[in-house]
Amino acid sequence: MHSVLFVCAMNSVRSPMAEAIARHYFGRSIYVQSAGVRKGETDGFMVSTMSEIGIDASKHKPRTLEELEEWEGLNFDLIITLSPEAHHAALELTRTIAADVEYWPTPDPTITQGSREHRLDAYRNIRDGLMYRIRLRLRGSQKSPNDGEGA
Repeated sequence: MHSVLFVCAMNSVRSPMAEAIARHYFGRSIYVQSAGVRKGETDGFMVSTMSEIGIDASKHKPRTLEELEEWEGLNFDLIITLSPEAHHAALELTRTIAADVEYWPTPDPTITQGSREHRLDAYRNIRDGLMYRIRLRLRGSQKSPNDGEGA
C-alpha cells in the first residue's frame, strides 16, 4: 500500500487526527491525506489533544472530497472511513476509482457534553483509538530493512 485517505463527515476532528497520526508514524513511506463529506472548521480540542502527544495539527485546513479531487485527484490504494456518511460517500467513489474501502466506526467527540476536561477526554479516547488502529493496520505497509533478504 502506497496511499491512504481518511474520510469523516467534516474533516475537522476524526480524519485530520488520523492523517496526522499516520504521517507521524509512517512519514513519507505512505502518502496520507484526509477529507470530509462536508466542510467544517478546525476544531480547537482536536488541535489541543494532538499537541499533547507532540503532533502539531494547528495548520490543518478542513477540505471536502470534492476539493481534494479537484486539487490532486483521488488516487488512493485505501480509503478509511470514520463515519457512516463518509463510508457511504467512499463507496460511491469506488464506482469510478479503484480503491479498497474500510469502515472504522469512530464516535464523534464533538457531541460530548460536560466539563472541558470531560470533553477533552472524549477527544483523547478517539485519538488513542485511532493511534492504535493506524499503527496496527499500516505497519505492515512499511518495508523493513530486511525485506527481500534471507535470514
